[in-house]
Amino acid sequence: MEFHKRIAANTVSISFILLLLLCDSSLAFYLPGVSPRDFQNGDELQVKVNKLSSTKTQLPYVYYFLDYCKPSKIRNSAENLGEVLRGDRIENSVYLFKMRKDETCKVACRVKLSQKAAKRFKEKIDDEYRVNMILDNLPAAVPRQRKDGNHDLTYEHGFRVGIKSKNKKYYINNHLNFKVMYHKDLDADEGRIVGFEVIPSSVKHEYTEWDDMNTKLTTCNTNLKIIPGSQTPQEIAPDTFIVFTYDVTFEPSDIKWASRWDTYLLMSDDHIHWFSIINSLMIVLFLSAMVAMIMMRTLYRDIANYNQLDPHDEAQEESGWKLIHGDVFRPPANYSLLCVYVGTGVQFLGMTVVTLIFALLGFLSPSNRGGLMTAMVILWVLMGLFAGYSSARLYKMFKGIEWKKNTVNTALVFPAIVFFVFFVLNALIWGEKSSGAVPFGTMFALVFLWFGISVPLVFVGSYIGFMKPAIEDPVKTNKISRQVPEQAWYMQSVFVILVGGILPFGAVFIELFFILTSIWLNQFYYIFGFLFIVFMILLITCAEITIVLCYFQLCGEDHRWWWRAYLTAGSSAIYIFLYAAYYFFTKLEITKVVSAVLYFGYMLIVSYAFFVLTGTIGFYSCLWFVRRIYSSLKID
Repeated sequence: MEFHKRIAANTVSISFILLLLLCDSSLAFYLPGVSPRDFQNGDELQVKVNKLSSTKTQLPYVYYFLDYCKPSKIRNSAENLGEVLRGDRIENSVYLFKMRKDETCKVACRVKLSQKAAKRFKEKIDDEYRVNMILDNLPAAVPRQRKDGNHDLTYEHGFRVGIKSKNKKYYINNHLNFKVMYHKDLDADEGRIVGFEVIPSSVKHEYTEWDDMNTKLTTCNTNLKIIPGSQTPQEIAPDTFIVFTYDVTFEPSDIKWASRWDTYLLMSDDHIHWFSIINSLMIVLFLSAMVAMIMMRTLYRDIANYNQLDPHDEAQEESGWKLIHGDVFRPPANYSLLCVYVGTGVQFLGMTVVTLIFALLGFLSPSNRGGLMTAMVILWVLMGLFAGYSSARLYKMFKGIEWKKNTVNTALVFPAIVFFVFFVLNALIWGEKSSGAVPFGTMFALVFLWFGISVPLVFVGSYIGFMKPAIEDPVKTNKISRQVPEQAWYMQSVFVILVGGILPFGAVFIELFFILTSIWLNQFYYIFGFLFIVFMILLITCAEITIVLCYFQLCGEDHRWWWRAYLTAGSSAIYIFLYAAYYFFTKLEITKVVSAVLYFGYMLIVSYAFFVLTGTIGFYSCLWFVRRIYSSLKID
């Protein structure tokens, strides 16, 4: 026994070491954002380019997919696992500034468009692609006037590649007016960048003679800035020379460095009010409290009346749920698969709780790009230990003997399904030459995390769980199964399961709108405190609705509650997917088939994961409930 314990401990240690070595660049999620950087006058600032993104296609592309100005050597910034999975590619650019030094109409480069390049520009303008840039880890924001008459500015992520006129001519935004806001240190001649705005415009530049080193443009000079809309726009056409220019101005600001992300976090939909969200949560809490109160009063009175009866009195046979005490703990059909899904659900639950705690503490702020995705992947891998343990404990309670087969299924079934769907979707993205396609090296890293770390941890957890004594049932199980009487139509499995998923979905559907908006409409999600409250309400709602429906089922003398308890709460995933379809047709403007397949493919994975999570919550709640009520009975 001691030898096996040492092997288990060594396996866990080796897994953690391999994890640290593999994800060294991913460990940034432990840090709460980015450390402030002080710039002195004249310090060089370089704008980094992120990606081309569009809410109409959901396919990101690298910045240099289009014929923009390229530096002599393109360098990729260090990326963590989350950034790669999100399709972020941060690279250097030709846009260079000097701290607190304004510049006007600075020439970046001149590009001659080929027929292929012109076609690509036009396609990206049709699909409303935006260019995303970064300065000192701040994304470029485009100020816009609000449509509701409010004089406050609102901001958009990135600027459009170009515009399309009514006569179907395409114009490129080749001139960028940058405004860098900085917070000056009163004690030193230094400043911290707290804002990065850009106003794009299309200008057909003119010059007498082109000189790569020092070209004099007649459309602007060093004393006069270009006013957007006052010049002839630059049309996109094959064999056309396009001159890219930019202005930069530095403006002092009272914004503190710690608050510089507030501008980006306010880029949310104004049509959804906080009051409606809080009102919905209060309704769910009220309903949950009412359900819990009714159930507790009914059960306590029922158990008390039953225990007051004479054990040999036939009157006690009149109560339905007590008649099946000899069958209620009979192992269900396909109990091994149930153990697998319950173990996977525990893995999801652990990952979700720890991720939310990290987010609440500020470790997964939006400034830490890819941190949330990285944390979820790493925590999923580490929680394999608890998946194996919980699956083995339940499997042994069912008196199963093939624990190794059960462990292998726990480690492979869910990840294999998700990986297959993800691989197919990634192949489609790769076929579109999008930067959202996960590279081969990253795919290999994911497989290594799965088989090299997660699978061993599942085996370690399963071994520990199977070595513990089996969980004893509070009542004995009869050798012969009791016949289940015919059930009313409203107690049929399909109807009960579908009804059971409505309330958990109602607890999260408003918050789901914000989550879908942040994922598919290129907005930041940051209200993790509120999300944590919604998650707690989801747990309570799943538990209570499953317990209520399980109680009604037992009262109907139906002892086949194991799978129904799991599916009752898990059916909320059906409504999640239906709501995703509703969101697709009402909020998104996706027209390409590949983009639609990607959307529904990824939402299928999300719904499947939600099914496993909520189903496990409902199952364990029902298991606790059934064991509690039957252990309270006086049964000879």
